Amino acid sequence: MSKKPQAPKPASASKADAAPAADALNPSLDAMLANLSMARKPGGEGAAPDVPQRCGLVAIIGRPNVGKSTLLNALVGQKVSITSRKAQTTRHRITGIRSEAETQFVFVDTPGFQTRHTVRGTAALNRNLNKTVQATLSDVDVVLFLVEAGRFGPDDAKVVALLPKDKPVILVANKLDLVKNREELFPWLQSMQAHHPFIEFVPLSAQKEADSTRLLEILKPYMPEQGWWYDAEALTDRTDRFLASEIVREKLFRLTGDELPYTSTVVIDTYTEEPPLPGNKKSKGMTRIAATIIVEREQHKGMVIGDKGERLKRIGTEARTELERLMGVKVFLEIWVKVRSGWADDEARLRTYGYE
Repeated sequence: MSKKPQAPKPASASKADAAPAADALNPSLDAMLANLSMARKPGGEGAAPDVPQRCGLVAIIGRPNVGKSTLLNALVGQKVSITSRKAQTTRHRITGIRSEAETQFVFVDTPGFQTRHTVRGTAALNRNLNKTVQATLSDVDVVLFLVEAGRFGPDDAKVVALLPKDKPVILVANKLDLVKNREELFPWLQSMQAHHPFIEFVPLSAQKEADSTRLLEILKPYMPEQGWWYDAEALTDRTDRFLASEIVREKLFRLTGDELPYTSTVVIDTYTEEPPLPGNKKSKGMTRIAATIIVEREQHKGMVIGDKGERLKRIGTEARTELERLMGVKVFLEIWVKVRSGWADDEARLRTYGYE
């Protein structure tokens, strides 16, 4: 996880002058975004030759499955948070770090705020996830409230109710590429002002590099002038061991789809790093990982293993391949499946499985 992402092309921090993406916003929408700005940007135009360092904490918050992890990975420039179409994929506070010029951005991807506390067997887990969201908001310098462009439902409204009144909040309208008529965003953007005094409105597509670059430039003036918290090469504060559990869980969710219930997780049993072979210049070493997929019921175990073990084999192969790409070493991955009924509603087991 030490590879530094390529520096993005510079872009203006002003919405009206922002560098457009390949399928740029039309001029009228750009102008409206400028008019919707609810507060003056901190800082001035341009940069002195000896600009002081800036460093700040930015929370990414929104309802489940709105694209928070995808946005985090785009802003960091490398995958640090897992993604899948299954809601509530992110269950931990994931920190991603991007260092550009004099500014270090420390992003926090939070779990999607859970509004359904009474789902059978998940009450303790959902309470834990919501506590993580609320604790994160008390520490940050800026909040990115992520919502789908042109949509705002009851679950979004419940997240808005959590937004701090004493911190700058930027509304990020994600999945702009799915909006066929951009003019339809005009009344929607105006209506969003009634929900919270957002300081900026940034429509984008999280998967487009130009859009993430534009957002970084918009965020830069809000980062406090202070020394960096992490080395310039750092991408996350999470360990490779944690990354391994998350990658396996991502492949589990992606390859089981809606078959496997929400209550499943991954625990790393052993994680051993072996040094390169002596005298072998091509050897980069090997990492040996033993992981256990935890499910609620015996029938869920069968879903994960699949016919003749084919699904579990594919989960292992895809996880190992991605881990080797991210870590830059050979990975030997062994995965087991165990049944632990009621784990998601057991505070003690949640702590054992690494939930804060």
